[in-house]
Amino acid sequence: MAKVTFNNKNAMFFPALKSAVEEYFKSNNIKKTGNWKLYIKTAILLPVAVALYVSVLFISMPAAISVTLCAILGFILASIGFNVMHDACHGSYSTNNRVNDTLGLTLNALGGNAFIWKQKHNIIHHTYTNVDGLDDDIAKSPLMRQCSSQKWVPMHRIQHIYVVLIYAISSFAWVFIMDFVKYLSRKVYTTPLQPMKLTDHMVFWGSKVLYVVFYIALPIVLVGWQAWAIGFTVMHLVMGFTLAIVFQLAHVVEETEFEAVGQDARVIENEWAIHQIKTTANFAPGHKLISWFVGGLNYQVEHHLFPRISHVHYPALSKIVAAKCAEHNLTYNCIPTMQGAVVSHFRFMKALGAKP
Repeated sequence: MAKVTFNNKNAMFFPALKSAVEEYFKSNNIKKTGNWKLYIKTAILLPVAVALYVSVLFISMPAAISVTLCAILGFILASIGFNVMHDACHGSYSTNNRVNDTLGLTLNALGGNAFIWKQKHNIIHHTYTNVDGLDDDIAKSPLMRQCSSQKWVPMHRIQHIYVVLIYAISSFAWVFIMDFVKYLSRKVYTTPLQPMKLTDHMVFWGSKVLYVVFYIALPIVLVGWQAWAIGFTVMHLVMGFTLAIVFQLAHVVEETEFEAVGQDARVIENEWAIHQIKTTANFAPGHKLISWFVGGLNYQVEHHLFPRISHVHYPALSKIVAAKCAEHNLTYNCIPTMQGAVVSHFRFMKALGAKP
């Protein structure tokens, strides 16, 4: 992998911002981790997911209702990922690391793997956001062209149409293909995967086996393979699209910037925090229902600057970040509505699909 560094020698923005944020927590005498708002979400989302799972397997109901419940289950599982897993894997759910590690395993219950995700997301994506050649989140070429430095092929002319299907099947690919590719190749895109301990290997294979048992084998035994196939597909399509679109709206929109790296070492002429500001966007700030379900990831700017602070604090921090951006003449990317962010994303994908 190419060595990429940021020009942090004369950093002024982040020290000033960090000082203001520290003062906010100190003056209000609150912890940076989750609070009752996050605990209530957890107490709602996890039991609802279990209830939906049990209902579609053990309660006789019309097919249409069963399929609808599978779709809702897919959405709830995505929301568990946004709220519980995401904070826990970032170490921001609780001050107790055991709590974070345990709740981080909700990702394994969704079919993924917390160990690999932490490498892919916490380390690589959060360090090299929108850097083509390093950030695995935009490494979908040639299937998708997500920035101008990526190779163009003729099918990209209609990518703004077919990406909807790609987003919908993304969780299938994640659970059944990409985790295994990363595990067996010992790489996350171009970055070597950190060594796994014996317990990490056991958790990887054990959770994959349990996923097959609870999401495939047991449902087929209880409801038959045809009913299972329909329900399982619907659940994944909803979960995959929900997960994909929320993360796309944060980085792959007209408002954000991209960098590219090849084989040679590269110095990005911005301090790391300014790079995060330029490559990240908020959407629908202040929309309480959206914020509740997406785990505050509509405040993606704040999350990228302070990933170890729980998302329940982001609305308050956004005011501080916006003010500091104004002081340092930085554009604070914020799209007022989710609809506007969706339009921006698909318009951007269509523009990238045009032949260079």
